[in-house]
Amino acid sequence: MKLKELESCLQEVDVFEDPKVLLEQYPTTPHIAACMLHTIDTRYNDIQGKLIGDLGCGCGVLSIGAAMLGASLCVGVDIDEDALLICSQNAEEFELNNIDLVQCDLGSVEEGMWNKQFDTIIMNPPFGTKRNKGIDMMFLKLALGMATDAVYSLHKSSTRDHIQKKAKEWGADVEVVAELRFDLPATYKFHKQKSVDIEVDFLRFSHPTKSQASKR
Repeated sequence: MKLKELESCLQEVDVFEDPKVLLEQYPTTPHIAACMLHTIDTRYNDIQGKLIGDLGCGCGVLSIGAAMLGASLCVGVDIDEDALLICSQNAEEFELNNIDLVQCDLGSVEEGMWNKQFDTIIMNPPFGTKRNKGIDMMFLKLALGMATDAVYSLHKSSTRDHIQKKAKEWGADVEVVAELRFDLPATYKFHKQKSVDIEVDFLRFSHPTKSQASKR
């Protein structure tokens, strides 16, 4: 599937009608989602035929796009029942049968519960603002334990140095795939501007092979 075709399809994905501020429910735009997924598929071959986990899946734009690109199965995980309902309806409307959904508080997952259960993890985690400081790193550490091949994630560019340091501590390699501009619309009542432009890194995390690790 070509990039423009994928983006066009993802524009039909329903999003939050009443987003929850404490969960930082900002939908991933169709353009960013399509660019992410197309790159993951064509440059790294980490979607087609793979078992995909989508952490904090929200309304499911990443899961739906990955399913369209030929993932063997996408498992969307989210704490919010309302988000999962929208995600389920979206999957039904696109007639996709390779998406499963799990309601789960990732913050309460026991260490090792889903260890190495997925080939690839894709996610747009909460940035860790407001009352959720550190939640972005919690998502990342969990994802690294769950994936056998790679983790793809969006993070504020201002946190890049910290993320690279933590990834090294956790034994993972990190690559800045792209630098993006994330245009957040005025979703909540306390937002005074119509939109806010945030610099975001599209990152790929992977585990070094034994031969690579031995050279370090």
